[in-house]
Amino acid sequence: MFGCILTRMIFWELVKVFVLCLIAITGILLMAGIVAEASQQGLNPAQIVAVIPLLIPSTLPYTIPATTLFATCIVYGRLSADNEILAIRASGINLTKVVGPAILIGLLTSAATMGLYYRLIPHTHHLMRSLFLADVEELLYSLLRKNSQLTHPQFDYSMFVKGVQGRRLISPTFKHRDTHGETDVAAQAQEAELFVDMKEHLLKVRMYRGWTWSKNKTQGYFEQNDWDVELPEDLIRQHRRPRDLTWKEIGERIDELEEEKEALAGRVEESRSRRGRKDSPDDLDKHIANLQNKIKERNNQVLAMQAELQMRPALSLGCLFFVLVGCPVGIWLSRSDYLSSFITCFLPIVFIYYPLMLCGTGIAKDGKFATIGTVWIADAAIGLAGLVLFRRLLRN
Repeated sequence: MFGCILTRMIFWELVKVFVLCLIAITGILLMAGIVAEASQQGLNPAQIVAVIPLLIPSTLPYTIPATTLFATCIVYGRLSADNEILAIRASGINLTKVVGPAILIGLLTSAATMGLYYRLIPHTHHLMRSLFLADVEELLYSLLRKNSQLTHPQFDYSMFVKGVQGRRLISPTFKHRDTHGETDVAAQAQEAELFVDMKEHLLKVRMYRGWTWSKNKTQGYFEQNDWDVELPEDLIRQHRRPRDLTWKEIGERIDELEEEKEALAGRVEESRSRRGRKDSPDDLDKHIANLQNKIKERNNQVLAMQAELQMRPALSLGCLFFVLVGCPVGIWLSRSDYLSSFITCFLPIVFIYYPLMLCGTGIAKDGKFATIGTVWIADAAIGLAGLVLFRRLLRN
């Protein structure tokens, strides 16, 4: 079927439009959205330039389906607007030869997206997180340089500065909060420096020539004083997220988590058997509750891993299902204004497909329903609509 001139011509038209649109849409997404957000977070230009190549693979599962749909609408909309579809039908050529290249493009882009998910996307996503993790010190300096303050819900301290000159913090004020959220220690100095110890998970604030106050109203002068505070959990977290793992690593991680769940369940049963004994500790119930919370945490991680395993092929096959919708709509609208065909197809996808995908993935992570049924419901809805439209196109 793909050996004739007609199908080859349509196929290469689809490829040309697809490549140009993919470059344009990916560039717009990076420059207008992600890079702007990175700038708001206090990243300097060098950090943004370093992270762009790592961000591009992560955007492709979203830009490739949209680009596939766009290319299909443009090519088949032009064919229909120029009455080429009518001429092909009048010459007795089966319409399957016309729509065959679109199906091939959908299959190729779906396979390419799944291939990217196998290693490249998880690997680059992990490298991006590692880049920020290794540059925590520079990130904190950038936040202070941009906002003149350092605050975070996970911080039990806050810092305010009048300016940043290189690595010197000018007129810093440091406040530490107790477990009740009240300031128990405060210090103000002429200048300070920051040092990050990732091995100990500590941020060291070294202040020079200042005064310190405590909650019990004691105060004193110092020439140099170091404040050691813990880094927030999202900066020191050592385990890799599901998005950072390849398909093989996700399977291995699920097996590890299941083994940990079994071991914790055994410890819970052992602890329960000690109830009523004389040597039973006073905090036995609290210990059992902690073990049960750990089991629940492991179970949530397993659900997240399973949802990730299903989400990757579901997003990848979205390319094929988008083609099934875009090809008939592009032919029926038969407009020289190709953008209207794309919007007619893409708006329902934006308001139906992606919300269903996000909601289904979230429900799957909560474990309320079966993972396969919830994650694949978006593809099922768009695929069913595409098959109905395609059937009507071929029949008419």
